[in-house]
Amino acid sequence: MDLARTEVAPRKSRKESATRMGLMALPVAFFAVFFAYPVTAIVARGLKTDGAWRFGRIGEVLAQSDIRHVLWFTTWQALASTALTLLIALPGAYVFARFDFRGKQVLRAVVTVPFVLPTVVVGTAFLALVGRGGLLDQLWGVRLDTTVWAILLAHVFFNYAVVVRTVGGLWSQLDPRQEEAARMLGASRFAAWRKVTLPALSPAVAAAALMVFLFTFTSFGVVQILGGPTFSTLEVEIYRQTSEIFDLATAAVLTIVQFVAVGAILAVHAWTVRRRETALRLVAPEVTVRRPRGAGQWALLGGVLASILVLLVLPLGVLVQRSLDAPGGYGFAYYKALTSSDSGIFLVAPIAAIGNSLEYALAATAIAVVIGGLAAAALTRRTGRLVRGFDALLMLPLGVSAVTVGFGFLIALDEPPLDLRSSWILVPLAQALVGVPFVVRTMLPVLRAVDGRLREAAAVLGASPWRVWREVDLPIVRRALLIAAGFAFAVSLGEFGATVFIARPDNPTLPVAVARLLGRAGDLNYGQAMALSTILMVVCAVALLLLERIRTDRTGEF
Repeated sequence: MDLARTEVAPRKSRKESATRMGLMALPVAFFAVFFAYPVTAIVARGLKTDGAWRFGRIGEVLAQSDIRHVLWFTTWQALASTALTLLIALPGAYVFARFDFRGKQVLRAVVTVPFVLPTVVVGTAFLALVGRGGLLDQLWGVRLDTTVWAILLAHVFFNYAVVVRTVGGLWSQLDPRQEEAARMLGASRFAAWRKVTLPALSPAVAAAALMVFLFTFTSFGVVQILGGPTFSTLEVEIYRQTSEIFDLATAAVLTIVQFVAVGAILAVHAWTVRRRETALRLVAPEVTVRRPRGAGQWALLGGVLASILVLLVLPLGVLVQRSLDAPGGYGFAYYKALTSSDSGIFLVAPIAAIGNSLEYALAATAIAVVIGGLAAAALTRRTGRLVRGFDALLMLPLGVSAVTVGFGFLIALDEPPLDLRSSWILVPLAQALVGVPFVVRTMLPVLRAVDGRLREAAAVLGASPWRVWREVDLPIVRRALLIAAGFAFAVSLGEFGATVFIARPDNPTLPVAVARLLGRAGDLNYGQAMALSTILMVVCAVALLLLERIRTDRTGEF
């Protein structure tokens, strides 16, 4: 009997390994062709001369004072944005984790809307709020468009949901009786929180801080619009070196620097996630959520609601207000102007960007769900360096320069059998690269929660791996799959960094159209940019509200 068991175990292990490798094959091929190959091609184009690598160019570029200034500002503003976001968002994470109040579901969607908005729209919203002629300028003569504060506040607006969902998701599962026991033993409220709750939350806080740092370190649209010629991050400088100066060597060096930094951030993030998954004993969120009690808790709830209103809702409201503030009075003049193609900016009317974006986003969502679903199924088995490396690979598109990816598409995918420069599929492929990590992060916790014995029983009864997935996993994860598709759709709709290079003038996307309108002088162009941004915001908000209605698990990151 023991001999039979020892023979069955290796066969089972080999079968699981073969299944995992089969699931990983398509995602690995997809990332190799549409991520690694374009990025490598653009870096090689910049660092190769007459077929020889010029690695000395790296030192030459980094020795330039203006490049060192870009590196310093990129790092400094990311650290400042991360600290400010944590300071403002952690009280919100506590409120969403511990309090039950009317309108919580809608408010949760409102908090998440900024995160899925295109960065160019976020920049536009803050330009309307704090820029020249903005609301604060009109009311009090305050303009922040020439300072770094506008950028920092825009980053808080964008990343507030990261902290609320990541930290709040864990906080809602921490057993409050542990902190109550410490207080019964004589500890003050603050001491009990510092010694009991904070250490338990530290992995989630670290994970949220690292993700916020990653998103702000690679910030593009926000800094491009609000920073002007004074402030530039690595991503903005890569775009400038690529599209304006045509210095591919400098762009390649900056891409390598950003790639190394992002790789280090993701490695630390993966470590914090593993700590969060294995180090805690958690309870159901229903056990910890209650109505606010006492004046202090109601005051905290009121303060959080006020901060959400000022920092998140007000910029979006100003965006809508500016889209309606036409020269002849409030109305839909700017929206009506979107139907005209007389501006000369596009080969079609700007309103065509709405249909283009929806079509591209739907195609990108389908690609992301297939690739991300297969990847999540492969990652369901937690152990092994290969699995951890594969997981890190899937996250890289969130941090590697989207500008480099977009320009790399034009450089690398220009010969048969991958001559896709004139194909419509190029834009959805670039958007899907950003959507896949969200699909994986949404589906993976649910897949790992499926009882493995169900799969084993189906396999013993003769079901193939595909049938096991269809009959066992799919019914359980169907709702998570819909949520993943919704997030993929929202982020694909707003992708800007890569799309700005590959979207054709006769098929612009909404973010590209907004950026080009903002780049042209005149009230009409500005008003049309505000109108398109408002339309894009409404589409994203509706998608998020629908996701909140079908969501059952409110503890995950996204």
